[in-house]
Amino acid sequence: MDRIHRFAREKLKIHSDKMKQRLDTTSTETDFKPGDAVWLYAPKRMKGKSPKLQSNWEGQYTIIKKINDLVYRIQLSPRSKPKVVHLERLAKYTGHNPPDWFVVKIHRLGLKTVLFGTNNFEEGAV
Repeated sequence: MDRIHRFAREKLKIHSDKMKQRLDTTSTETDFKPGDAVWLYAPKRMKGKSPKLQSNWEGQYTIIKKINDLVYRIQLSPRSKPKVVHLERLAKYTGHNPPDWFVVKIHRLGLKTVLFGTNNFEEGAV
């Protein structure tokens, strides 16, 4: 009985390692910085419309703060309420016009200027 138990544990360990390896090869690690433009996955089901034809992505949101490795605070516009969302609901915005209101807002407060797409922070005085 003890031998069968050990055999089962070894097989579970082997399969668990294989599953982790397969997951790691397909997953992409994304790290957003404050000021980055992103899409938010927020599916809505409207009655009378096909779900295939509805847009599941909202945006263009701006990353305000990285709370931890998986959770970010985002904001749609300067007057909108910030949202706290999981990393899996975000996708990088690849459009032509990233929002500039985030830099202007920070600059008006005289705190820090955020350079888009970089991790550089400059002390700025207005």
